Amino acid sequence: MDKKQVFVIGHKNPDTDSVCSAIAYARLKNKLDKNTEYVPLRAGQLNEETQYVLKQFGVPAPLYVTDVKSQVKDIEIRKVEGVNRNISIKAAWKLMRDIGVVTLPITEDNRLEGLITIADIATSYMDVHDSTTLSTARTVCKNIVETLDGELIIGDEAHVFDRGKVLVAAANPDLMESYIKMGDIVILGNRYESQLCAIEMQASCIVVCEGAPVSMTIKKLAVENHCTIISTPHDTFTVSRLINQSVPISFFMRTEGLITFSTDAYTDEVRQVMAKKRHRDFPIHDERGNYIGMISRRNLLGMGKKQIIMVDHNEAKQAVDGIDQADILEIIDHHKLGAVETMNPVFFRNQPLGCTATIIYLMYKENNIDIDKKTAGLMCSAILSDTLMFRSPTCTASDVEAARALAQLAGIVIEDYAVGMFRAGSNLKDKTPEEIFFQDYKRFSVNEINFGVGQISSMDADELMDIKGKIMPYMEEQLHNQGINMIFFMLTNMIETSTVLIAMGQGSGQVIESAFDGAPKLDEGVYRLEGVVSRKKQLIPEILTAMSQE
Repeated sequence: MDKKQVFVIGHKNPDTDSVCSAIAYARLKNKLDKNTEYVPLRAGQLNEETQYVLKQFGVPAPLYVTDVKSQVKDIEIRKVEGVNRNISIKAAWKLMRDIGVVTLPITEDNRLEGLITIADIATSYMDVHDSTTLSTARTVCKNIVETLDGELIIGDEAHVFDRGKVLVAAANPDLMESYIKMGDIVILGNRYESQLCAIEMQASCIVVCEGAPVSMTIKKLAVENHCTIISTPHDTFTVSRLINQSVPISFFMRTEGLITFSTDAYTDEVRQVMAKKRHRDFPIHDERGNYIGMISRRNLLGMGKKQIIMVDHNEAKQAVDGIDQADILEIIDHHKLGAVETMNPVFFRNQPLGCTATIIYLMYKENNIDIDKKTAGLMCSAILSDTLMFRSPTCTASDVEAARALAQLAGIVIEDYAVGMFRAGSNLKDKTPEEIFFQDYKRFSVNEINFGVGQISSMDADELMDIKGKIMPYMEEQLHNQGINMIFFMLTNMIETSTVLIAMGQGSGQVIESAFDGAPKLDEGVYRLEGVVSRKKQLIPEILTAMSQE
């Protein structure tokens, strides 16, 4: 039995903490809960620093997802097996009754060929078909035998009747000679003369009713004339009524305009299509086009949602798209509260620490779960990244203690390792303005003012100044494209523990001058903030305070 899946995912534009904490927390949950599979995901592209960390410890990147909206794969898909196009109408009808469905998929090699419904079968039965229907539909002998509950006396059950008509031999042999043609299927009784006449007139099949015996002479003549003999316990009337039910379903199945859905299709789109159609059931196929089952409107009523654990964020606007359609189970974070709205109570652990990975480290210790070398390396890297190797004002004694313990488990020297990690992350010369801008960017709002804040950290002052020239025109574009009031961008020098802040948008300069009174103004909308390296603890609170006073 497949385990239920829960996805552990960080915020959009993921940083090292967001990615590494998702991986580490998924591992912890898998250790604690053997009945569920916890899968780490990421909601954006990896930056160079995070790629460096994952490569250092040989850990594959979490799967990238653009949204967590409900999909067909989240619905209970009914496993209605596909049937062969050659089975009879009667067999299809019986199968539908036995398994309790109104639609049967017709498949070949797991590919959907068509559909047949109970309504199609009822229509086929009620419509008046001419006497050549069986041959027009290329009916297989086996179908006729099964439909008539009969026995094949002479002939091959794989033989296909592709010519002639069906008729009842109710007249005397002299009259029969005038209307039996080559290839006909003749329904008759126990009269030797009628059986002989039908064979001599080159009928392709005779159906002997009421289980009447067939003489050796008739059998011999049938073999010599390539005539099939079927014996049935039913009377002539019943056989006449049943025989058209031996027609293969391919003759009546619908192949045009079929509405199918992929397992990856979003349920809100599926619901819209269903609302416009009167069909009861809709076939489902996988990403390779293989048929896997059926869904109906009823299935959507009991639809499951993707189950999510959020790490390193707790606000909807920073979360992966479609979070409002997901079922949030837990939130593990170290940021200010701006929590998403949930349908049910959730486990929410929020601590004023420098890094989410520190909280997860504490949870490992609280549950007495061992931390392997790779996981220790990831969590240590996250702490060093978020605290700028303990230089950030967000850093606490718990962060330092956790990082040093994890470094020992991972077998790394913090000072040497951090320099390599930061240099990998600050290699920005070949990046486009878009890549730089969105590497670590978040949106906020206060008093109906929407603003965004991005940040780039580097150990090279000249590199930061080059970025400044590249990023300012792109910021102007984003101010318009995103429809927000202000944009701020932090160029943080990790060696000097300072930030050059670019402010754009009407009133953005006044906000910074109010928030950081006396901060040197380097250019129009450009300020130098000494000792400011943390967006979360040093910049955002001051900006929110200044805006609240407007």
